[in-house]
Amino acid sequence: MPELPEVETVRRGLEPVLTGARLRRVEARRPDLRFPLPDGFVQRLTGARIETLRRRGKYILAPLHSGETLIIHLGMTGRLEIEDSRRARTAGVLARASAPNPKHAHVLFETETGVQVTYFDARRFGFMDLVRSEGLAEHPRFASMGPEPLEAEFSAAYLARAFKSRGQGAKTLLLDQTIVAGLGNIYVSEALHRAGVSPLRAAGTLAKPRLVAIVAAVRAVLRDAIAAGGSTLRDYANAQGAAGYFQHAFQVYGREGQPCLANPCTAVIRRVVQAGRSTFYCPRCQK
Repeated sequence: MPELPEVETVRRGLEPVLTGARLRRVEARRPDLRFPLPDGFVQRLTGARIETLRRRGKYILAPLHSGETLIIHLGMTGRLEIEDSRRARTAGVLARASAPNPKHAHVLFETETGVQVTYFDARRFGFMDLVRSEGLAEHPRFASMGPEPLEAEFSAAYLARAFKSRGQGAKTLLLDQTIVAGLGNIYVSEALHRAGVSPLRAAGTLAKPRLVAIVAAVRAVLRDAIAAGGSTLRDYANAQGAAGYFQHAFQVYGREGQPCLANPCTAVIRRVVQAGRSTFYCPRCQK
């Protein structure tokens, strides 16, 4: 499933063509994705102007001048791609992702300037919703969501409160969206390796210096991943159809049985399962 860097990369790719744009045509080619599309979806969006594009956790939010907000969640295989005859594809792209199958083009948005943004989703685990913008923070999907990891509220002091007396491993808690928004399996594994913290260590036993290191590592990994366009393991592509390439910088994720890349460590990366998810770590570097 796309994590924060992939969703933020898509948001940034869409921002130049959708912010301030009016939708002259919206086409829903099926009545549902993961969930049914909201009543009047096409009618409520046609003619609406998108005021801005935001991200909250793993969601893209498009507040509209009508007082509603379009919520988009990419699920596991969702992709939003731009077709714009006025603009060249992004220069310097490392590689193009595989082209999406046209039969999975489920929703199309066309602006007054002729830009088309198409939502593809092979497995239809993504979804879209339209809700009133007023009180969005209290919406069931966002009311209990933790702070954004790239914002000031996410701090060592905050983690100390969130982890207090907790016996679960730090990785398990960092994946909890009520503790911090947008983090997923890949980037938590990578961040804990950078911080030198074992994913198996009970979170409630971590002293302040370890928490400071976790916060710094989470932010650094996320910024590096966003700069690299996210990670493409299977289906992910940005809004220009390009693959991300942060996967080439993985230090632990997916590297079970391979040597740790930290110098001068000679240990081998291990894999364990925590809360049903694979965890990759170095038993020597991470304590």
